[in-house]
Amino acid sequence: MKVELFVACDFAADYAGKLTLVGIFDSLGATQLPVLHPQLCVAAKLRFDDTEAGPKQVRFTLADADGRDVLKPLDMPIVAPTAGAETSFSIVNIVMNISSVRFERYGEHSLDLAINGGHVASAPLFIRPAPAP
Repeated sequence: MKVELFVACDFAADYAGKLTLVGIFDSLGATQLPVLHPQLCVAAKLRFDDTEAGPKQVRFTLADADGRDVLKPLDMPIVAPTAGAETSFSIVNIVMNISSVRFERYGEHSLDLAINGGHVASAPLFIRPAPAP
């Protein structure tokens, strides 16, 4: 299995296998803490070899620099389909839309993706002080 994409963004959708992403980012500005981010979308594109076809359990976590969970871990089942005759792999797109994410601290946070209990991808998310408007 290969992770081809793992990002935070403003909007994500999967339309019949086409992954649509808007506003990819790795940092957010906050004028004060705690800060409530109204909508966090996380998207992943996974490529599975035909020998890896079958059900999988995906876990997404978001933690601060000290390893404290920002969110309760999010779990979802997926199925890696058997590839068609023209190829030896299949693609699975994952989109998670998370409302009202509360950040208590400035600094680096980590978005992490695990499949069947094994860590497969990480992406940093920085919460930085922003100037007052």
